[in-house]
Amino acid sequence: MAASLRTRSPMLIVFLDLDGYKVACAERGDLEVADMIDDYYDRISTAVQKAGGRVVKFIGDGALIVFSERASDPGVSMLLDLIPRVDRFMRERGWRCRLRARVHFGDVVAGEFGSTGAARFDVMGHEVNSTALMLSDGVAVSPTALAQLSAKTRARLMEYRVSA
Repeated sequence: MAASLRTRSPMLIVFLDLDGYKVACAERGDLEVADMIDDYYDRISTAVQKAGGRVVKFIGDGALIVFSERASDPGVSMLLDLIPRVDRFMRERGWRCRLRARVHFGDVVAGEFGSTGAARFDVMGHEVNSTALMLSDGVAVSPTALAQLSAKTRARLMEYRVSA
């Protein structure tokens, strides 16, 4: 795929994963895990799409999600609503898992990657890697991402952190 079809864009970058997933999977059969993951992916995809974002990919319990610069506030608001819903979804099924989020903002190279006929949308770059390496036991938001948010969304994020 030609690199000219890729763009450098500022985006809100989000990594999600389930804390406790490995242990919970070890306690269940593969079909039960597959059924749960199917429902989990649907919940994540639906929420992200409604907030104007894009799920770039799922890998097991992990998800890479991006939002345009203009959708930073809706993206973070969506996360603050989604996390307790996913945590409740997991508890109701007897899974001891919690949804964690790492949020950063920066330039990414976005576009189609891969060979002709098998190309798929992806995002690459230092900012994506920085997001993946952030530590989180709930919701971690980098100073760069925080600076992109409105005062109202920053206040909501701070209230969430205090109550979590």
